[in-house]
Amino acid sequence: MVQIYVRDVYASLVRSVKELKAFERVTLQPKQRAVVSFTIPVDMLNFTNGITEGWSRLANLRLWLGASSGDIRLRGRIEVDGENRVLDGHWRMESRQT
Repeated sequence: MVQIYVRDVYASLVRSVKELKAFERVTLQPKQRAVVSFTIPVDMLNFTNGITEGWSRLANLRLWLGASSGDIRLRGRIEVDGENRVLDGHWRMESRQT
């Protein structure tokens, strides 16, 4: 299992320490390797008002990749830059393996 978690370092609202944003089950034989890549839309890094409306915003994120939240293998940081905006009612919080 490959899982990607993020945490907004400077969030203005209380958020989970590690938010699961993407995952994929990968079966490997001993010493076998695989390349796994994901697309995580920037809208998945947004806040919502808890009802229907969401909005994107600037973010400074910690990024973890591992087999589970307790088995982290890689760490990193990313910054999301751009204008804040309200998302329409049809947006979907969905990542995909690429």
